[in-house]
Amino acid sequence: MAQEPATSKPHRAALRLAARLERPGVIDRLGPVTSERAALALREALSGKVTPRRKQVSFLIPLVSPAHVTDWTAVTERLNATLHCMIAQDDPHWHAMICCQERPPLPEDERISWLPFDDPTPGNDKWRKLGALVNRLARLPLPPGYVMSFDADDLLRQGVVSEMLRRQAPGGYLVESGYVMDDATGRIALADRPTLSQPLRKPFWKLCGSCAALAHDPELPQSAEFLYHMLQHEHRMFPYLAALSGQALAPLSRPSVLYVLNHGENFGARRGRVGYKTRFVERFRIDDPAVLAELAAGFPDPGGA
Repeated sequence: MAQEPATSKPHRAALRLAARLERPGVIDRLGPVTSERAALALREALSGKVTPRRKQVSFLIPLVSPAHVTDWTAVTERLNATLHCMIAQDDPHWHAMICCQERPPLPEDERISWLPFDDPTPGNDKWRKLGALVNRLARLPLPPGYVMSFDADDLLRQGVVSEMLRRQAPGGYLVESGYVMDDATGRIALADRPTLSQPLRKPFWKLCGSCAALAHDPELPQSAEFLYHMLQHEHRMFPYLAALSGQALAPLSRPSVLYVLNHGENFGARRGRVGYKTRFVERFRIDDPAVLAELAAGFPDPGGA
């Protein structure tokens, strides 16, 4: 199963307006795709419902098959760096599930689990693994929380879990501000909203898939159904689909994720799609030693990720 294509921007704008105005006839004429129909079903299920307190953050991590990489040891070392960033969080109320054909070496932590994957369908299996992770999540006896798909080579900043659970954003969170590191050069750039002085800068969620934590209520079947279909899309669709579902995403308060490029086994590199991101790092690289020191304090050994 391939990644689901994005819908056009005019279509999205029209559908959001029709949903906000509660025009079902217009919605039908616009022809929503499966993910949009799931979003609208969740929107209806949430209407008038009291928002429960979110008690946990779930990280869903699809891991590439060892058959598709040249250095499985390097891949699992990066996965463990990702997981240690979660273990280092000052709020312990999180868990992570890793989906892969082969069980990787994992830290000894009861909050971390492996979901075997044995679908032999050829082609890229990232989205099928995300689907399997959501299906497993839906069967777990979990409290209301936030669910975040997370790439196995990205790093989470200290304090992100505590911020999510402290703030209790009704719809979830968006990583607007984050760091992008070129592993080949060691340079790091800030991805964030464009400004008058930096009009070509991009927000983090347009560059990296580890960018959205969506509110999830296990008591609503529509919640898991929506998560499943949202995660079949490219990450640039996440804020739109979340808003369409009635769960607009709130920006996290500071740069929250570190995305590492050019380490040899990136998903994007296997698709030949990291060139513009390396140029982004060059254009917006951080040279201020104080900022780099603050970054190093927030992420365990970003240079060794």
